[in-house]
Amino acid sequence: SRIRIMKLWHSVAVVLFAVLIAVPLFSPKHVFNPLVLKKIANDAVAAGGNSTVIVNRVMASMKEAYPQWTVPEPGHAWIFNVAGGAMGSMTILHASLSEYVIIFGTAVGTEGHTGRFLADDWFTILYGEQWAHTAGVLDKEIYRPGDQHHLAFGETKQYKMPDECWALEYARGNIPSMLPFGVFSIFFNTVDFITLWDTVKWTAVQMIDN
Repeated sequence: SRIRIMKLWHSVAVVLFAVLIAVPLFSPKHVFNPLVLKKIANDAVAAGGNSTVIVNRVMASMKEAYPQWTVPEPGHAWIFNVAGGAMGSMTILHASLSEYVIIFGTAVGTEGHTGRFLADDWFTILYGEQWAHTAGVLDKEIYRPGDQHHLAFGETKQYKMPDECWALEYARGNIPSMLPFGVFSIFFNTVDFITLWDTVKWTAVQMIDN
């Protein structure tokens, strides 16, 4: 009957969701080291230049440090991202079930919710500043070029980029569980399905490859 088929599909969906949650947590595949990424960012910042020069230098250094795991430079695509009320653009350097590495930022500033994830997130500033606020702490955190902001597993903050700001972002944990946060605003706010397609396409290609 139709009800039985619907129950079967519901059971299949629950099992698949459980697998997507469990596999990256209990069988993690970690390629990247946040300390190495911080050094790559610091070296790029120390060499100087505007935001474009620094970001391009980081992408080239990432390919040199992780040739097998980083998208080659001609393959970089910049995509808008609206999540937690904040808007910026990103390019995906690597994505798998247990890790992603992106360049994320904005030329005009933004503010929003970090999200609360089954993952650790390291946000290394390349250009500009990021401010952060933890509930109950009345002083803001300030992260400048070369600083690495660690959002621990299960934690959340308010954050703001008061002006132009770009960062090398690395997440480690359950990456599929983070994806709804990155696309829900498309359905309920921007209705930008071209961005949705680009986000899903580039993320899926990377996850399948890795």
